[in-house]
Amino acid sequence: WEIAVGGAGLVPCATWGASPPHPHAAFGGVVVLCFDAAAAPAPVIAGAGSNSTDEAISLAQHAEKAGADALLVVAPYYNKPNQAGLYAHFKAVNDAVGLPIFLYNIPGRSIVDISVETMARLSELPRIVGVKDATGDLARVSLQRRACGTDFIQLSGEDATALGFNAHGGVGCISVTANIAPGPCAAFQKATLAGDFETALAWQDALAPLHAALFSDTSPAPVKYAAEKLGLCGSEVRLPVTAPSGASKAAVDAALRSAGLVD
Repeated sequence: WEIAVGGAGLVPCATWGASPPHPHAAFGGVVVLCFDAAAAPAPVIAGAGSNSTDEAISLAQHAEKAGADALLVVAPYYNKPNQAGLYAHFKAVNDAVGLPIFLYNIPGRSIVDISVETMARLSELPRIVGVKDATGDLARVSLQRRACGTDFIQLSGEDATALGFNAHGGVGCISVTANIAPGPCAAFQKATLAGDFETALAWQDALAPLHAALFSDTSPAPVKYAAEKLGLCGSEVRLPVTAPSGASKAAVDAALRSAGLVD
């Protein structure tokens, strides 16, 4: 469904796929399901991050065997490694697989920030091709572009600032809202990449309430609730995440109506 209505690819087993509480035994099966459903040429970028380097390598190798096209590897959370530790972690994954790797920089969840200097060093490794940037700092896009080169693929990890992100040199978004509205999100992205920021701004205005509502409670509960409202899947989530609050549900309901996704 995502691909049919305009999505460019799938990213299973990442934050909004509830990867931290997901049973590792089921990881490869999820990747295979997405790989089979997407069908070439739509890429599948498998989330394969962990705060254990050995575990991140194991997940990455499992994803490679399952048929993933690329990997999304988050900065190790909780351990708070320094920049040398971050470099060593990602280099170890780079050395263990043959797939392209996207770094996932999300200091708000991992508590550590991959610095521009460390990202530049990592971009010199053969399999590290880009970043999912969820820092929310638009200045970083230009700094990373200068440090890592124009071929380094910068994808936003934050829907609300994706307009500015692409204007600074980004080339797409690993989107939360595209779980619910892939068609409008794809149209928005195409407009920004074509330099049609008037059209992109109109899409941004239409989707802004949905961007906000899907963060009105702990991930991925609001997006699963929205998906259930659209008849896509159930709203079940794995502990320690619980169902969204009544206020969150009301915000999602209103945002779905505002975006024209429900009556």
